[in-house]
Amino acid sequence: MKRVQFESKFLPYLFLLPQLCIVVVFFYWPAAQAIRSSFFIEDPFGFGSTFAGLSNYTDMLASSEYQRIALFTVCFSVIVTFLVLAIGLTLAVKADAVIRGQSTYKTILIVVYAIAPPVAGLIGSMLFDQHIGPFVKLVALFGWDMKLGLNYFDTAFAMVVIAVWNQIPYNFIFFLSGLQSIPASVREAAVLDCRSGPRRFFTVILPLLTPTAFFLLVINMTYSLFDTFGVIDVIVKDKPADNPITLVYKVYTDGFRGNDLGSSSAQSVILMIVVMVLTMIQFRFIERRVHYG
Repeated sequence: MKRVQFESKFLPYLFLLPQLCIVVVFFYWPAAQAIRSSFFIEDPFGFGSTFAGLSNYTDMLASSEYQRIALFTVCFSVIVTFLVLAIGLTLAVKADAVIRGQSTYKTILIVVYAIAPPVAGLIGSMLFDQHIGPFVKLVALFGWDMKLGLNYFDTAFAMVVIAVWNQIPYNFIFFLSGLQSIPASVREAAVLDCRSGPRRFFTVILPLLTPTAFFLLVINMTYSLFDTFGVIDVIVKDKPADNPITLVYKVYTDGFRGNDLGSSSAQSVILMIVVMVLTMIQFRFIERRVHYG
């Protein structure tokens, strides 16, 4: 393989400089500022700050409200990630088996991906509205008096449904691409070796999809922790205070609404550490079970 040669040894760094500047300005510098602010009690009007040591962290971790929100965030992320992966894979398998009308079927499933999370939250709020929502009227037939924004469980249920619905197309696209990249010879050999469709899927097809599934696992965990902010904001921002929210939304409410910049910064640092640990665990242990063909 021929190696690329540059006339000057500084030229590659010059090409990388714009991207490095973007990373430093929009990622490393804000992260450093958040870490610094987490050790101070900031004046909300910017007139000064008082060093507080670890008090922001200790007060936050000892708070029953923070513990409750953290527990909900864990449950929310696990449920959303599992449902998105399972439904996306199921739809991809069904779409791969469709012979007639493939384009129409795929377009219908993918079109939701064009909807931004805040818009998805707005659509979901109308579907789950206790006065005009068609879903509320449907479940009322079974005796469920659903009240979005008033009942904790009902609001959490709506959040999960909307978040899953908005993310399914992304998983569908990747799973379908993975299925269609499996050689026909492998599928034909699997049919000859195993006549049972479910067994053939779990022993032959699914192991070949593990690289795609691992990638989507990381993406979906990140989505459930951060990208669902728009959905949650639309649902709970004009409702009573006793509603389920995630940790990233609490960072926003404490920092931008409550003007408690020190506590908000400490929460963002904790959230950053949690995401780093989860990512390391995923790559350290789960990737071992991934089979790259």
